[in-house]
Amino acid sequence: MLEAVRLFIFACALYFSGPAFAESELTGTYRLISATRTIVETGQTEDSFGKDPIGYIMYGSDGRMMVLMVRSDRPKLTFKTLTDANRAELFESMAAYSGTFDFDGKKIVHHIDASWNGILTGTDVVRSVEKKGRRLIYTTNQSPAPTDGKISTSMLIWEKVDDAKR
Repeated sequence: MLEAVRLFIFACALYFSGPAFAESELTGTYRLISATRTIVETGQTEDSFGKDPIGYIMYGSDGRMMVLMVRSDRPKLTFKTLTDANRAELFESMAAYSGTFDFDGKKIVHHIDASWNGILTGTDVVRSVEKKGRRLIYTTNQSPAPTDGKISTSMLIWEKVDDAKR
């Protein structure tokens, strides 16, 4: 009987701990693999930053984070060819913010203190996190997209960058 109780307690511990992982495992730099969003009203899924997005997210052991995401098909300009229309296009094809973060092994909260559009500054962004090998899979609850305000859910896949690749 005592062995059955021990087995039950062990099984419960495994079940309730789930796929969580420690904050120390999160620390580092990750490269954006894909970013998709589903518009709730229509069910339409699209690549948020094009087919081959470029982006990095960094988590420091000091509790701070930064993220930058851009479309890979952005125009290649020079200071001489840059126009106001180009600036608007470049602004609309990116996302960036920084702040602090809290992580409980399954959910991450970004407390944003600076953002590319100003809309997210002073807000909290919550993502569910699943770890698969070197990858982090973030999913969001339904919320207005910062780019167009449409109620959407998003999935972002990040892959840890090797420390040796400098």
